[in-house]
Amino acid sequence: MAPPRTYRCEALTLKNTPLGESDLLVTLYTREHGKLRAVAKGARKSASKLVGHLEPLTVVRLSMAQGRSLDIVTQAQVLDSFPALKSNLTAITEGLYVAELTDGFGPEANANFELYQLAIDVLQVLANDKRSEMALRYFELHLLRVTGLLPELHVCVECREELVPDQHRFSPNLGGVLCLQCSPTDGHIRPLSLRALKVLRMIRRSNIGEAAGFTLDGSLLSELKSLLSTTVGYWLGKEIRSNSFLERLHNETAPGVYS
Repeated sequence: MAPPRTYRCEALTLKNTPLGESDLLVTLYTREHGKLRAVAKGARKSASKLVGHLEPLTVVRLSMAQGRSLDIVTQAQVLDSFPALKSNLTAITEGLYVAELTDGFGPEANANFELYQLAIDVLQVLANDKRSEMALRYFELHLLRVTGLLPELHVCVECREELVPDQHRFSPNLGGVLCLQCSPTDGHIRPLSLRALKVLRMIRRSNIGEAAGFTLDGSLLSELKSLLSTTVGYWLGKEIRSNSFLERLHNETAPGVYS
């Protein structure tokens, strides 16, 4: 039996790009199929039923038709547009950071329901809670978990011995913590405080609501942000553009915390 030429799916719109005179090329992360790129024909026409339905950071239910190279969006119903998230520049940039990492870590046509749900859950917290900093740290660590890249946080990645408190370091490319006795020549090694290690372990076993409520001082927040963004950036293999802009925004409003 031939595969169906039409199908329905639920998706988070990650980005869109003008295509031709009136079409949109949309990048979607779907619950059922993973990342897809599709064409929304005529979506830029004012009379189109798709106008406003495929903006970035919008959750939609889609009707799709299979195309020769790219599938085609035929209908779209908005499920959540996160209006509160789009109410200020910092909040929407945080949302775009989540979208950029979901795009970067989600291979095309490879379903990962945990990644889809993680992105939706974090966007909901960012939209409805002012405590965005720890929500983003939660997203980064659990993004690594659901894509099979979670760093080791309990034993040395080289000798596999349990860590002695305050006698440890961290290597993004080696996949986690190192004891002081192990110094591999190919490791990008950086300091790791005991406080930061404890918080990483807490984030690992917490849900998003619990992690967003953690209250940390500025120096600890800065250490965690630097460590996790470096690790995510290493595995992504390219600059995270939204993160660079987000850092500039935070530096303007809270100097010293993100330096």
